[in-house]
Amino acid sequence: MCLPQVLAAPEASGQDCISLIVSVPNRPGAVHDILGPLKQHGVSMTRFESRPARSGQWEYYFYIDLQGHPSQPHLAAALKDLQALCAFYKVLGTYPLGE
Repeated sequence: MCLPQVLAAPEASGQDCISLIVSVPNRPGAVHDILGPLKQHGVSMTRFESRPARSGQWEYYFYIDLQGHPSQPHLAAALKDLQALCAFYKVLGTYPLGE
């Protein structure tokens, strides 16, 4: 059995970004609800895109970029709260922003 390779996040540079993909249950207000943890913890979102899921009608994946590094307490708390609201949650990567 081959396990997927998980790379460690690079050290925080002070100008970092984290990319993730999420989906939410198909119910009124679900997309609005996932924005709450970001506001509550003061996390800035730099990208929010939706793409239809191939699994069914009215199901979408949301691609989100957030400013910060997961080692920052406010971002770690926001990600934890966000994950609890999602039907699907995956961090795509953490990287320093280009100059």
